[in-house]
Amino acid sequence: MGLKSVLVWPFARFTAAQIDRWAMQAAAVQERTFQHLVYRARHTAFGREHGFERIRTYEDFKKAVPIRDYEALRPWVDRIIAGERDVLWPGRPRYFAKTSGTTSGVKYIPLTTDSLPNHVGTARNALFNHFARTGRGAWLDGKVIFLSGSPVLDEVGGIPTGRLSGIVNHLVPAWLRSNQMPSYAVNCIEDWEEKVERIVDETLRADMRLISGIPPWVQMYYERLLARSGKATIKEVFPNLCMFVYGGVNFEPYRAKLEALVGGEIDSLETYPASEGFIAFQDRPGQPGLLLNANSGIFFEFVPSGEIFNEWPTRLSLREVELGVNYALIINNNAGLWSYNIGDTVEFVSTNPPRLLVTGRVKHFISAFGEHVIGKEVEEAMLQAAEAHGVRVVEFTVAPQIAPPEGGLPYHEWWVEFDTPPADLDAFSATLDAAMTRQNIYYQDLIQGKILRPCTVRILPRDAFRQYMKSLGKLGGQNKVPRLSNDRQIAEALALLLPQP
Repeated sequence: MGLKSVLVWPFARFTAAQIDRWAMQAAAVQERTFQHLVYRARHTAFGREHGFERIRTYEDFKKAVPIRDYEALRPWVDRIIAGERDVLWPGRPRYFAKTSGTTSGVKYIPLTTDSLPNHVGTARNALFNHFARTGRGAWLDGKVIFLSGSPVLDEVGGIPTGRLSGIVNHLVPAWLRSNQMPSYAVNCIEDWEEKVERIVDETLRADMRLISGIPPWVQMYYERLLARSGKATIKEVFPNLCMFVYGGVNFEPYRAKLEALVGGEIDSLETYPASEGFIAFQDRPGQPGLLLNANSGIFFEFVPSGEIFNEWPTRLSLREVELGVNYALIINNNAGLWSYNIGDTVEFVSTNPPRLLVTGRVKHFISAFGEHVIGKEVEEAMLQAAEAHGVRVVEFTVAPQIAPPEGGLPYHEWWVEFDTPPADLDAFSATLDAAMTRQNIYYQDLIQGKILRPCTVRILPRDAFRQYMKSLGKLGGQNKVPRLSNDRQIAEALALLLPQP
């Protein structure tokens, strides 16, 4: 081990031991977190209006505080922007994390002095924990790169504002900053394609050890590195590359392609960060499920996903969740988000300690015929079909085709960009459809009842999804392609990218 890894080793072991302690009593930790949050916010405008002084139990809280989305939270945020103090949390936020909303336009998520350790400290703890579990910390002794949004911040209501990944760039600890790439100037480039080229300029001859980013944009970086270097694999460019950190999307659909580009397997660490909080991280290398970040200033609630749009949905604490149920994730945190629906769905694979899978987005589903297909199901079906037919998939999305222009029964339409397309597209489609019917009984009933016909696969040309994201101004950074949608907006945009007859 090099000097930094030797120095970090005892801290890594201490961190892993701490994680073990709170993970095995996570439900009790959550109850203490709940009490602390309500107590701290009792004199805020939100706390006074919702009677926090009188709240003693979670049951009291559920009666006093309804579940909110950003539109319902927005009047409180507007008061903060107008200069008011002690609105959602004591004092004023340190930052606003700017995100895009489908109905709200730009959303401003408060980050406070109390909540920032959740974002920065959890990332550090996840890496240290991995080091302690595996004994592999060589990434500390070379260069690391975070493929993130621009760190340039604006001001909204006198509060520094930007993408979460850009804000975090300002908070990288000094002991890691000397290892970090790219340079600040390059990181500030807004155009993603130009930014990737400049990152390649700076990193091509560096001793890169750790790469962090969303898989499709990491793939773009890898491809440019290989094109510029003339090498066959990334391991030839970076012989000491040993760690890949990712989050935000399921890695499995990208795994085969990225490993082929790298030239073999390297250690990987899955995380689940969001602007609203660092939700979970992989605490046991090689094991399924991410450990819920129960000891980091967030009190979590869980709503059965089928009830999330009900007026009075069932709301559960961590102590009450069950395995195998798809839940909408609700958070309360020390930045002043209260019963806030972040739009994600999760499923627990373990309750003690609490480990979960991210199954999709509340608004990203297909239920045009009552089938309620979710992201986890289409990703698993694609993995099975790709493995069975020896193909590699770059990206895909699924939409319903309710009124086929060619006539006949409606169907699910899969828009797929292949790296290596299947030799027999009909056989591939049949495997895909069979995998879906095994997972979703409602879809199976619709197929068997001749309400739907089996799915159709549309093959898209190379870089189609990149062109689509670029057309939206969402190329790179933390932007992701939705896996599925209940309308045809994405499908119609992708159809314009098909070769014309």
